[in-house]
Amino acid sequence: MQTGILLMTYGSPRDLDDVGAYMTRVRGGRSPDEPLLAEFRRRYAAIGMSPLIEITCAQAAGLEAALGDGYLVAAGMRFSEPSVDVAVADVIARGAQRLLGVILSPQYSPLLMSGYVAALDAAAGAMPTHCVQAWHLNPAFVDVLASRIRQALAHHGRDVHVLLTAHSLPRRIVDREPDYVEQLHETAHAVAAAAELPTAQWSFAYQSAGHTPEEWLKPDMLDVLPQLAHDGNRQVVVAPVQFLADHLETLYDIDIAGREQALSAGFEGFTRVAAPNADADFIAALGHVVRGELAVWETTATAGAHA
Repeated sequence: MQTGILLMTYGSPRDLDDVGAYMTRVRGGRSPDEPLLAEFRRRYAAIGMSPLIEITCAQAAGLEAALGDGYLVAAGMRFSEPSVDVAVADVIARGAQRLLGVILSPQYSPLLMSGYVAALDAAAGAMPTHCVQAWHLNPAFVDVLASRIRQALAHHGRDVHVLLTAHSLPRRIVDREPDYVEQLHETAHAVAAAAELPTAQWSFAYQSAGHTPEEWLKPDMLDVLPQLAHDGNRQVVVAPVQFLADHLETLYDIDIAGREQALSAGFEGFTRVAAPNADADFIAALGHVVRGELAVWETTATAGAHA
């Protein structure tokens, strides 16, 4: 049986002229006000636009090659092209007989990610579908992140603080679904353990809080960095535990805004570990996730057929 694999993520604006329309889609049809639009246009210009779509397509091509015969992989964006509809049509045209969705976030939230599942099901029609949920403790994935931290420490020495980060969320969402935040912390602890980081050498913070007046999760990376410098740290390595490809939240929020904050606070060195992107070790980890989930799906389907 030919299996279609859909790698799904947010997407990104096509160019600076598309930033407003993209933000409107992300915000559920609410257009950003002019100051907010101008700020995000500035940020996208500062990084030369987001490479997320290109990287996700490269991840799809790499995964299809790694999985081999019987697997067809495509990238689908929730808020830009190529859309989930386009990706599903692609793998079906190439012979897919069932569809497995992989949301490119290792932590899973039904509240935050139901839109991906709905988009996949709508595009699939009557074709069987299944969506991977949490894979935040998959050993191969954890080692992908830990290996990048080990590489950074080998370059900088052990006299460096490691700051593990995840995207902030509004408090109201966390109150409704606390398991998602627990998964973020579980990943951070697993990665720190795999990288053999002493407890005193690492900490956890949120980043990329939204531009809304409501309460967002703390501590924020931009608040933590000055405190770490005040405590005597002079070298910091930032390692996201959630982002699987470079995009605005890594290239601007960490590499530009985070670096500026760290250096102004007194840090002498600031490093962000390389994103997994389409690197071979991450593609292998994705393959491990896909094969494991397909085995579960097949077992569940067999059990249901005999019930």
